[in-house]
Amino acid sequence: MFTAATVNEHLQSIPHAKALGLRCYGVEDDFIEIVLPYAEHLIGDPDTGVVHGGAITALLDNASGFIARPGAIEPGGAAIATLDLRIDYLRPAKPGRDIIGRAELVKATRTITFVRARAYDTIVDDPLAISTGAFMMGTPNTKVG
Repeated sequence: MFTAATVNEHLQSIPHAKALGLRCYGVEDDFIEIVLPYAEHLIGDPDTGVVHGGAITALLDNASGFIARPGAIEPGGAAIATLDLRIDYLRPAKPGRDIIGRAELVKATRTITFVRARAYDTIVDDPLAISTGAFMMGTPNTKVG
């Protein structure tokens, strides 16, 4: 199993996750929570101050990818590919609030893992977005070039 420190270290090695300021909020055997801190550069609508949906997509994809990863594979040790990620946006995020992505494992096979996730800003049972994803367990990462 991963620790918050392990997840945070890996998030810092992913350029878009680092740019978004993603960090681990909590991790357990069956779920992970990653926080997207509210920031001016993430605003998608300047009139309302609401965070852009693309930042929420990245949050849910990263959280889902982490919970999909088998515990025996350390972050960075194998490629995890997003095969499918469906997101339903239910309401806008509240301006000025951090957004938390909570991903839960549904089923893991030898090659594919299925995950459900939600993004919320105040109460986990009042999500602003929900997602369902499928992730492929890949081969060991190798550096290119």
